[in-house]
Amino acid sequence: MDNAREAALKILYEVNENGAYSNIALNKYFSSTELRNIDRAFTTEIVYGTVKWKLTLDRVIAAYSNIKIEKLSPWILNILRLGAYQMLHMTKVPQSAACNESVKLAGRYGHKASAGFVNAVLRNIARNGGKIDLPDRQDDPAGYFAVKYSYPKWLTEKYIGLFGEEFAESLLDSGNGIPEMNVRANTLRTTAPELVEKLAAEGVEAMLGKYSGEAVIIKSSVSIGALAAFKEGLFQVQDESSMLPAAVLAPLPGERVLDACSAPGGKATHMAQLMQNRGTVLARDIHEHKLKLIEDAAKRLGIDIIKCELHDAAFPDNTDESVFDRVLLDAPCTGLGIVRRKPDIKWARETKDIEGIAALQKKLLHTVSKSVKPGGALVYSTCTILPEENEGVVNEFLRENENFEAVDIAQFLPAGLAAHAKGCMLQTYPNRDGIDGFFMARLRRKEIEM
Repeated sequence: MDNAREAALKILYEVNENGAYSNIALNKYFSSTELRNIDRAFTTEIVYGTVKWKLTLDRVIAAYSNIKIEKLSPWILNILRLGAYQMLHMTKVPQSAACNESVKLAGRYGHKASAGFVNAVLRNIARNGGKIDLPDRQDDPAGYFAVKYSYPKWLTEKYIGLFGEEFAESLLDSGNGIPEMNVRANTLRTTAPELVEKLAAEGVEAMLGKYSGEAVIIKSSVSIGALAAFKEGLFQVQDESSMLPAAVLAPLPGERVLDACSAPGGKATHMAQLMQNRGTVLARDIHEHKLKLIEDAAKRLGIDIIKCELHDAAFPDNTDESVFDRVLLDAPCTGLGIVRRKPDIKWARETKDIEGIAALQKKLLHTVSKSVKPGGALVYSTCTILPEENEGVVNEFLRENENFEAVDIAQFLPAGLAAHAKGCMLQTYPNRDGIDGFFMARLRRKEIEM
C-alpha cells in the first residue's frame, strides 16, 4: 500500500466528512505518523489539490460513473477524487500508477466490487481525458466559472458582480495557483539579504520579496522548522500581504501598542521588530492555546516586549481605555483572500455568513477604537476581498465616530502598492499583486474630539 496516498485519503476524509481544515488535518497526521519528507510533500500536494478542485472533480466523476455520487460511500468517493486529481492535474504521476494505487485503496476501504468500480471509472476518465461539458459561458458565466475553476456558484456570481468577468476570472484562476513560501527577516538579528545568504549556505534557494524590504521568498521545498536559520530566530513565516498591516500602523520604539486579535502572532512579532524591541506590545486573543503560539514565536525571535493576554476584543476593557499609542485590529473574516493557501475556505463559507461576520467586525472595531489615545493610530485589516467586510465596515465606522478621521495610507506602503491605495485604504489581490488578498485601513483618533 502506498503510504502517501493512504495518508492523503485519511486526511481528505477528515476534511470532507468531518469538517477539518486541510492544514490542521495534515499537521495532526504528520505529527502522529512517520512519513518520509518526499511522502509528506506528495501527500500535501494531493490533499490541497483535491480539496481545491473538488467541485470540478465531482463533475468529472459523475460524468464517467454509472452510480450517482450521492450513492457512493465517502471513502470510495474520496478515493476517486484523489485518483482523478492525480490523472488530470499531476503530469509527473503516471496515470497507471494513479489508477492502480486507487484500486488498492478501494480494496482496503471498500470491497472487491468497489475496487472494480474504481478501476473502471478512473480508466474511463483517463481514456477520455476527463472531458466534461461546461455550462455555456454566454448564458451562464457564473456557472461556467464555477465548474471550470471549481468554486461555489454563489461566489463566482459575487465576483462577477463586484469585479466584472475579466477580473473575476483572473481572480478565480489565481486562487487555484500554488502560493510562494514567504518569510519575514527578523531585523533584530539579520537583514533580508543576509537571510538569503544564510539560507543558501543551508542549501535553500531564496530571493528577496516583491515589496517589503523584510520579505524573503523561499523557492526550495524544505521543512521550515528543521532549518538552522529558523531555529536561530532569523525569520518568521509570513506572507508579504500579512506584513503590510504592521508597516501601515508604523509603531515606534517605546510606544504602547495593542494587537487586539493577535494569534498566531505574526503581526505582533513584526510590530515588536519595528519597535526595535523597545516599548510594549499587548497581544490579545480569545484562545488560550493560541497565546502560547505567540509566546513561543517571540521567544524564538528574541523578542521580550510582547505581553500576552486572554481577552475577547468584542468586550471593552475599561482598565486599558484610551491608553494605547497604536492599535491593530486584524479582524476575523471570511478569509477569501487566502483561498490559494486554504482552499477549504471556499467550501466552508456561504453567502449567508457575510452579514454576520461583518456585524462582528463592526462591533470589534467600535470596541477596540476606545483603546486608542487621542492622536493615536488605528489600523483595521482582514484577509478577505469582500467590500462588505472591508470598505463597508470602515466607512460605517467613520460615519458613526466623528472623533476618528481617515489617514492617507499611501505614505506607509512599499513601492509598487502605493498606486493602488484609495485614501486611507488598500486592497491587495493575488492575481494583480502576486500576494494574498488583504485589506487594511489607517485611521487616526483626533486630538480634539467632537
